[in-house]
Amino acid sequence: MLPSLFCTFLVIFLLHNPSCIDSRGNPGFALTQPVETTQDYNNYTWHNFKSFLNAGRGSHVSGMSELKRYFHHFGYLQLRDFDNITDIFDARFESAVFRYQAKVGLPITGKLDSDTLSQIMAPRCGVPDTVQKLHASRNYVYFPGKPRWSRHIPMNLTYAFSPENLISYLSLSDIKKVFKRAFARWGSVIPVSFIETDDYGFADIKIGFYSGDHGDGEPFDGVLGVLAHSFSPESGRFHLDAAETWAVDFESEKSKVAVDLESVAVHEIGHLLGLAHSSVNEAVMYPSLKPGKKKVDLSVDDIQGVQALYGSNPNFTLGSLLESDISTNHALHPRLRSSKWPTLIAALTLMLYLCM
Repeated sequence: MLPSLFCTFLVIFLLHNPSCIDSRGNPGFALTQPVETTQDYNNYTWHNFKSFLNAGRGSHVSGMSELKRYFHHFGYLQLRDFDNITDIFDARFESAVFRYQAKVGLPITGKLDSDTLSQIMAPRCGVPDTVQKLHASRNYVYFPGKPRWSRHIPMNLTYAFSPENLISYLSLSDIKKVFKRAFARWGSVIPVSFIETDDYGFADIKIGFYSGDHGDGEPFDGVLGVLAHSFSPESGRFHLDAAETWAVDFESEKSKVAVDLESVAVHEIGHLLGLAHSSVNEAVMYPSLKPGKKKVDLSVDDIQGVQALYGSNPNFTLGSLLESDISTNHALHPRLRSSKWPTLIAALTLMLYLCM
């Protein structure tokens, strides 16, 4: 079961391998205090996650079957007979590991090395990854069939919050401010206006916080693991895991497992518009997010992907923005200075990797 899968990875891996988590700045995360959860881990399938380290083709490791279910859920491994999944690291699973490593920007080893396990551990969006890219030279990805909202451009989309599915420790006004900023980031680059409404039943986009199995076939798993999920156009459903510690201000939020609400909101809105997961680590559409980290600025990859669906906001010009003082535009990362940024960041990433 996926709920047990995420939490098991988190607890056992941190207990046995604290030194290899985030050791090179990869998307894993390090926690200095125990995970804030009351779940009982004694009933899970495996009890020694350390045995997965460096497992490769031919290995037989107890609990590998659950890891295969993880890869199946997120789109890397096709499974037909769920009752007879083995614990053998076979050729099909090796191919799935290859695809996973390539998708999330890890060294392609085909083994469950520490970087790969750390990435599996990272809290992430619950939307499965689309492995195939539409353009080999680009990193943004669409859902199968390239769905988009089919209204005339410019278009208006309304959004509303479920009155029955909110969280008590954040005020509704604070939540609304966060989402207003998140929608504005996308609206600043495409000819789409996002308008809040109190009419939840008729809103295009319906937002709510839910726990566990909430009726959409994608149950949440408690603290960390899957943070949220949304659906491709024109569903409009946007669900966040109510069990998370959602933060609107890290200055006042002291929890070690707090997750930035705006960062997750920006990411999930990308799905609502039709973007799938990107392999660019700096993109908001990258599938994972560390606790305590903010990622709210749209990258060139995000912007090019969504503009290919909806066109450009007439008030937004990527070229002129890149040549100007872009620190005044909140849609882009303030360090973005060149249209060659994707190439530069790839080169810098490689240099940093080799130097560490």
